[in-house]
Parts: sequence; structure tokens; C-alpha cells
Amino acid sequence: VQLQACGGGLVQAGGSLRLSCTASGLTFTRYNMAWFRQAPGKERDFVAAISWGGGSLTYADSVKGRFTISRDNSKNTAYLQMNSLKLEDTAVYYCAAEIAIRVGQSWNDYNNWGQGTQVTVSS
Repeated sequence: VQLQACGGGLVQAGGSLRLSCTASGLTFTRYNMAWFRQAPGKERDFVAAISWGGGSLTYADSVKGRFTISRDNSKNTAYLQMNSLKLEDTAVYYCAAEIAIRVGQSWNDYNNWGQGTQVTVSS
């Protein structure tokens, strides 16, 4: 299983970015997908998750209304659209994948991880 995350970068507060996570080596339609983030010196926190079919979406309270998770099963890709970015959104963002009945919100619910992409929000 390989997950390739991209789309990070430097953006001003209030701006937008779209992260992508392309999967290979797995049957993508069987996997729930999630995004986590980790700021320096902090734990890896849940951001958003989407079920294998796209029918269940969950978000951390801190990103509700600003971030949108989606997936395109024809492209084996999950996305995280991030709008109205804030300074506190600065972190390395990781995508994760797992086969499970319940869509997990903890890092230890996932065994398959991408390499991370840096998002830096400036004032």
C-alpha cells in the first residue's frame, strides 16, 4: 500500500489549499480515508475522514465549516479542500487509509499512512 500526499505549501491566512492523496497497491473502494495533522511538538490530530463509499464524513470541530473531505474512487484519490485557513492550521498533513466498519478518528485506527505534506499559513 502506498499513499502519496501532495498539495501543501505556503498560504496567507484566509487563503485556500487543496491537498490530494493518491493511493496505489490497494483496492481503494474498500478503504476509509482520513487526514491528520501534526504541528511541531504536538501530537498527530484528526482532521477529517470519509467512508469507503463517501457517504459518511466526519470533521474535527476546529475545521468544521472550513475544510471539506472528498474522494474520487475512479482516480484512487482523496482530497482535503481547506478554506479560510488560519495560522493554527500550520502543520504537516498526513493521509491515512484503513478497512473498517467504523470510520476512525484516532491515529491508531489507521495502519496505512502517506509521507505528509507541509502546510504553512502566514499572517
